[in-house]
Amino acid sequence: MDHANQNNVYALPVEGVGGGGTSYGFESSTTATSSSSSTKLKFGNNNSNNNSTSDLVHVWTMPSTANVTYQDMMPRQLDQQTNLLAARNERESLQLALRPKLSWGTADSNGSAGIVQLHFTDLLCSASGHRLLVGQSLRARRVVPILGVPDALVPINLPLAQICLFPGQTSAIWVSIDVPSMQPPGVYEGELTVTAIKKDIDSSAQSSSRAEKYQLFDELRNCLQLVEPVEEERMKSATTSLRRALVSPFFSEFFSDNGSVDMMDEDAISYLPVRVKISLTVWDFIIPVTPSLPAVFGISDTVIEDRFGLEHGSNEWYEALDQHFNWLLQYRISPYFCRWAQGMRVLTYTCPWPVDHPKSHEYFSNPRLAAYAVPYAPPVTGNDGAKDYLQKAVNVLKTKAHWKKAYFYLWDEPLNMEQYDNVRTMATEIHAYAPDARVLTTYYCGPSDSPLAPTPFEAFVKVPKFLRPHTQIYCTSEWVLGNREDLAKEIIAELQPENGEEWWTYVCMGPSDPHPNWHLGMRGTQHRAVMWRVWKEGGTGFLYWGANCYEKATIPSEEIRFRHGLPPGDGVLYYPGEVFSSSHEPVASLRLERLLSGLQDIEYLRLYASKYGRDEGLSLLERTGVYQGPERYTVEHMPIDMMRGEIYKSCQA
Repeated sequence: MDHANQNNVYALPVEGVGGGGTSYGFESSTTATSSSSSTKLKFGNNNSNNNSTSDLVHVWTMPSTANVTYQDMMPRQLDQQTNLLAARNERESLQLALRPKLSWGTADSNGSAGIVQLHFTDLLCSASGHRLLVGQSLRARRVVPILGVPDALVPINLPLAQICLFPGQTSAIWVSIDVPSMQPPGVYEGELTVTAIKKDIDSSAQSSSRAEKYQLFDELRNCLQLVEPVEEERMKSATTSLRRALVSPFFSEFFSDNGSVDMMDEDAISYLPVRVKISLTVWDFIIPVTPSLPAVFGISDTVIEDRFGLEHGSNEWYEALDQHFNWLLQYRISPYFCRWAQGMRVLTYTCPWPVDHPKSHEYFSNPRLAAYAVPYAPPVTGNDGAKDYLQKAVNVLKTKAHWKKAYFYLWDEPLNMEQYDNVRTMATEIHAYAPDARVLTTYYCGPSDSPLAPTPFEAFVKVPKFLRPHTQIYCTSEWVLGNREDLAKEIIAELQPENGEEWWTYVCMGPSDPHPNWHLGMRGTQHRAVMWRVWKEGGTGFLYWGANCYEKATIPSEEIRFRHGLPPGDGVLYYPGEVFSSSHEPVASLRLERLLSGLQDIEYLRLYASKYGRDEGLSLLERTGVYQGPERYTVEHMPIDMMRGEIYKSCQA
């Protein structure tokens, strides 16, 4: 994967990055010519032992809920060790913040303060010898501002990466650790080193060659560490061969006088590194592969078609949708593709292939998928068009074990009697073929031209009775509830769970600050609190209208522009990789990562509630200060660690 442009964040073709911009109280970005840091470090000689990276760069760690901006100053001294807790099949993240104290770069360094080299090691459990490997379980991404707000997470190469820092600006690195489901519990420890370097001129080719050589050395060393503990004759022979190769003269340049590994370029002046120790406690709880709470997220197929120049139904189109689907599953969400028609009628489908195609079974049977959308009409019309499509599709799917995951999402927020009648007509046809089919309807009001009750909220509460039996999943806007959590009980009281009726919720445009949502610039805990709210209110599912719904573009690398009339970030949770580098892999946002954390929190709370009851789970959520209501939740990360730690201590085997 090529991320050649990742260091030049000031030049990224993203709306608002070059010119700053403000959002939700964030100040405009400090420029590279800030007067806060204009001194050049003077070198007397090239002896790297005379200077330390800590003399040049502030280094500190921050939790995943922090928004680390260009203006952030070092709040405290770097802790000797960063401690994390994770279940198996969980992702836990932290941030590394870097801010130059002085400039040490060369005269032709384009205004940068200098370069730091990051080196990540595997996390090793000394008790068992098991590891969490760099590049597999441990990944790092550069936090890039969008509209002046930290949001895009651009991958960087590991185990070695070089980052360009700018005077007066704080840069952040997002570090994620994915714990496999089968990873043995234990305490895993590793290290991240930050080393300031100053390269000589005309050294890029030599540096590249040396980097490739070091990568080979590192892979061989990792292989040795994996096979060394194995007590088997052939493995002993392999261990001897690997050790002989590593200490050969070919790799001698990577060892210093004291035997430690030296990764610095020969043509670079380096400094004593700053070491960040990471300790991760992996406990015996396994986050379920299938999410307990279905979170269905819309992906606009037309946005993908326009930006990448794809013909609807072409082989390239199928490949692109397949990539987006599989990439998004890692975030514990169930993607569906969508396109809107007149009057907010919506065509939604999780799998673009016909229901009798092998790919459909692969999609719908995937254990990471909690729910899938069945289209009312074919996503791609063939020679026979849509004739009998619905009946054939339902007849195939209802015989499958995964049919219980299926739902039909037909209309987005019906507003009047005509639109509500359309929902009922389509649902009647679906239920004629499968009486147990689930129809999902999103709404925030009853029909405006035929009020169901004297007041808007009373009419809103009566919608289930009005739509019954044509809807099984009643999906309501959190905006309607405001800060009245008690209103959720009135909605739930109207439902008939014994007849398969469910209450889901959604956010779209609203609710706004200070309520939980995923708008750009909201606090990190505000992003994570979306799922705390869902769990506390008792919803059994969640829907989000769009994760890639930015303005139309016709070039993959074209700048990202949010849609006019929507709050910044609304409908956009990830970006095209081509905007930031030559990579074709999508780039996640901070908000998408915090959504994942919120969904993982739900699994923790469900575990606790299964042992001690839901009331105790609600009490824990409140007494730790994590979440009490849509306007009363923590703005600090510490209560989150307290809640998770309490669940760990109470529920570990």
